[in-house]
Amino acid sequence: MSSGNPEMSAPAPVKGGLVAYLTVDGALKAAEFYVRAFGAEIVTAMPADEQGRTMHVHLHVNGSSLMLSDAFPEHGHPLQAPQGFTLMLMVEGIDARYAQAVAAGATALMEPAEMFWGDRYGQLRDPFGIVWAMNQGKR
Repeated sequence: MSSGNPEMSAPAPVKGGLVAYLTVDGALKAAEFYVRAFGAEIVTAMPADEQGRTMHVHLHVNGSSLMLSDAFPEHGHPLQAPQGFTLMLMVEGIDARYAQAVAAGATALMEPAEMFWGDRYGQLRDPFGIVWAMNQGKR
């Protein structure tokens, strides 16, 4: 399944031993943004409810799973501003990957640059408030 019209089907394999599950305002819109910005693939998505909210979206991003949901405050799952974490993408070709994310609508926070630990590193914020870092290791 890709970015077209994702519908709930057989569960896709979960990739990675630790999976971030984000609550955002517009899970399907965020998933589509992650397809454009980070080359994600939407592998499972529940249909939106009558209010346009989606309970579950599963993406494969950069070899790992990322899961998303809209907030459902009536079920004890309110929307809260993201804080206290950064999602890290380990990448090759950081400058092109960073530029792709910015062109898709991410806000540049720290342009990729050589860091004191020897890697090339940069940060950006997506339109849903999530801070993403990109890190390209030494060659």
